[in-house]
Parts: sequence; C-alpha cells; structure tokens
Amino acid sequence: MQKLVRVAVDSPLDFALDYRWNSEEPCPQVGQLVLVPFGRREVVGLVTELPDSTELEADKMRDVIAARTQLTPLSDTWIALCRFAADYYQRPLGEVALPGLPKTLRSEKTTALDKALKKLAKQAGDACWEVAGAAALNAEQAQAVEAIAGASGYVPMLLYGVTGSGKTEVYLQAIARCLSREPEAQVLILVPEINLTPQLEDNVRGRFPGLTVATLHSGLAEGERLANWLAAHQGRARIVLGTRLAVLASLPHLRLIVIDEEHDPSYKQQEGLRYSARDLAVWRAHQLGIPVVLGSATPSLESWQHAQSGRYRKLVMKQRAVRDAVLPAVRMIDLERDKPVEGLSSRLIAALRKRLEGGEQSLLFLNRRGYAPVVACDACGWVSNCTRCSAYLVLHKLDRRLRCHHCGLEQIIPRACPTCGNVDIQPLGRGTQRVEEGLQRHFPEARVLRIDADSTRRKGSAEAAFDAVHRGEVDILIGTQMVAKGHDFRNLTLVGILNPDTALFSQDYRASERLFAQLMQVAGRAGRAGQKEGGNASEVL
Repeated sequence: MQKLVRVAVDSPLDFALDYRWNSEEPCPQVGQLVLVPFGRREVVGLVTELPDSTELEADKMRDVIAARTQLTPLSDTWIALCRFAADYYQRPLGEVALPGLPKTLRSEKTTALDKALKKLAKQAGDACWEVAGAAALNAEQAQAVEAIAGASGYVPMLLYGVTGSGKTEVYLQAIARCLSREPEAQVLILVPEINLTPQLEDNVRGRFPGLTVATLHSGLAEGERLANWLAAHQGRARIVLGTRLAVLASLPHLRLIVIDEEHDPSYKQQEGLRYSARDLAVWRAHQLGIPVVLGSATPSLESWQHAQSGRYRKLVMKQRAVRDAVLPAVRMIDLERDKPVEGLSSRLIAALRKRLEGGEQSLLFLNRRGYAPVVACDACGWVSNCTRCSAYLVLHKLDRRLRCHHCGLEQIIPRACPTCGNVDIQPLGRGTQRVEEGLQRHFPEARVLRIDADSTRRKGSAEAAFDAVHRGEVDILIGTQMVAKGHDFRNLTLVGILNPDTALFSQDYRASERLFAQLMQVAGRAGRAGQKEGGNASEVL
C-alpha cells in the first residue's frame, strides 16, 4: 500500500514537500532521513510528517528513493527544537535542521556512514568510569555546586564569578553529580570559540577517565565530526562539548546544559540561520524541563537583568579560587601624556622589562589583526578601501597583501598611490603584526609569540601555541580576542591592553558593554597586575 511522506529539504522553500513511499519495506518514520528527488538532483531530507492526504496531484507525485534505516530517527523533541528555531528566526525548517548535520549524513552515498556506525558499534560502553582529581572547593564554589546539582526541572541559573573564581571546577563537579544520578544522562557544554575547546576538553577527559566525551565544532575533520555526532545521537557520548553548532546536536538523554562565557557575541550566528546559541540552549532546557547554567565573569546585560528580576537564579562567586591569587590592579595610561614609542608607552615598556627580569610572562592584547588597519596617501588622501564592501583593506606585511577582513577580498600592496602616483604611501595604525615587530626591537632578548587568526591557520597550530605559553617557552604574548578569555596562564602577571577605546568608535549599540567585558576578561588573565593604554581616558563604561 502506498503511503505519503512529508519531507523538509535544505532549500529556501518555506514548506515541506510530499512524496510517495512506493516500496515493500516499512515506511520511514518521522525523524528519519530519506533520499528524495528534488528538481534534477537527489538530496537528503528529513521526514517531518506522515500525512493521510495531499493537495498534490497523483501524476506529479514523486517517490522516495531510499530511507536511511541504519540511523535511528531523530527525536520528536529535536524536531520541535528545529521548528521553534525556524519559526522564531524566520527560516524554512529544512534550512535549520539539515545544515547542522555532518555532511556524510546529507550525502547520496552511505558507505562512510555504514563504516562509522560499524566502528562505533565495536567500541565499548561507559560501564566503568570514575571522577578523578576533584579540587577542594571554597564556600562560594560549594554553594554553587549544590544549587546546580540540586536543581529539579527547568531552572535557569546565572553563575556570576570573577575571573579565576573557579567556574570550570564548579561545572565539572556539578556534571559529576548529574551523571552519577542517572546511568544514561547526557550533558551539553557550550563554549563560544573553537580555540577554547582543547583546554576544556583536556579538563573534562582528565576528570572523567573512561567516559565518552565528544566535541562538536566546525574545525573538526568530517570523519571525526560524524563519529562524534553519532556518539551523541546514540547516547554513547555522556558529555558533549562544542561551539554554537552543538546546540542543535541530537542528544536523546540531555539532563544539563552549561553555557560558558554566556556574554560572548560569538554565540550569535552571523550568516545563514542567524540564531543565538545561548538563547536556543535556554529554550531547549525549558522544553526538556532541565537545569541550564549560564556562566560569566562579565554577564550580558539581558542575563543580568533576568537574574536581578528573579527570572534566573543568581549564583555569585566574588573571590578567586586560588587562595594567594588576587584580582589584578588596573591602571589607565593616558597616551596624551605618556606618548607611545612604536605603540608602547614608557610605563608599559618598564613594566614589561620588569617581568622579563623576574622570569614572568606578559600579555599584550590588541583586537586588530594584520600589520596596519589601513594604508593611506599623504599627498591626495587616498586610503585602501575595499572595492566590494564598505570596510578598509588591512595591510598584512608578511604576506605582502591588502586583505578585507569582512568579505575576503585580497590585493597586492600597490607600489604607488593608485590615484596620484605618489610612491610614499604609509601604513596607519597598528595591528598585532606591527606590535610584534616593535616588541622584537624593544626586547631583542625576549621570546615573543603572536596568536591571532593569521598565525593559527594550520590545524593544531593554536593548540601548539598555547602549549608553548603553558610550558613557559614564551616571555611576551601578543594576541587578539583569541587570548582574551578561558585560558589559565599560571605565570602571567602583566596584561597590557592597547588602544581599547577604539572599540567605542562603532555603530554597535553594545559597543561599551562589549568593551567592558573584553577589558575585564583580558585583565583577568593576569594574577597580579593589569594595565590599559588609551587615548580616550574620559570615556565612562
């Protein structure tokens, strides 16, 4: 008997398509992936409904080609999550549900999927796992763990703890309590950026030896991402750690969600489906009736308001976890009075030299990649504007390129002004490459390392760079927002923040809020001192 199958495909169509199941095999279930004809192509879609009737004429009805029966159907709650996101963010269901799946699941061929499932089936379960190396908690940490572990049903909690207060330890001990209560329980941990996953993953694996931990982010190779997604979907992965795309992972036994650095704008997807992973995670917790923890040293204004109004439960940790560690002393250096030399004031240079002599590490933060943000001509006023968008072309001296950080346009550095022919064109401003160059001239004996998106393009290069810092092989670290949060540099005692006030010259209405968060997060990397350099010292944040 022929049956009807309603299928959502990854296309701009705001409705699902009806197909006919014309096979003796059992009809696909709701939540199952199927291969269907779509125009002149064959695509993988998601079964969303088994309707009794259709408005489509019989001669226009097309047949489902095949069903992915080797994969268990996606749950009704997962489909409901995707429906909510589709309705709330005004996108077709197929464009929400399907792009987040590994490419292998959306492929016409099933060879790679079959191999991955066979490999997963051979792996042992988590019958024997333990909690190792739990640290002693102070009173504030203990109260936070008890509040999270004792929460029943949907309880959104804002964990407001100063930098270094031990929020990660609170997460780990609360997760241990959650997993020990229920043999199949799963926990989702969200972080804002890929470069924060290695350190946290090491902490999680070290704390729970024998437990299956899966990471999900866009930097994984396809085979690894598929294996991790399948482990989460089958319930084998008890802890899933990932960036914003992990919020749409299939987790049949989800019992706790942790959102680290909840204030971070990286949780907002800026292309395609423009969703907030933080907000979707809170909605998912509400849907499932489970606790959700939003952790930050600098909470977003909306989360803070929710906590102040009682909508979220507020958990506060005001002291650092290590007894001898103190919050950094913060000093503002007015560059109108202390003129910089190669971008560095005399006070900051003296502080850097003192740390070098004492064998301690320093961090200089400048949230601007490249050598200089713009190249200009003094004669006619020409500047290196991008011809495809309204941004400037940034000078990358090492690559001898002008590069747009918004649309990706690249050009060779002109030898002369394209407008007037003047050969004396100059870089204006400073990026991390130029500051690195200046540091090497000021401190030729120092081991200087730059960490930004340009220096960490190769796979594993970011991890190697951070490992070098942890091993004490770096004296001065210069970096962008990649180094601003989530990293625990034990020997770092000085942070210099260069020209932070430039972030205020933005059309973003959150500019001051985000700058404040950035300043506090970066200064929090230091154990004893933080210094900021700015030319707009009168600005109130």
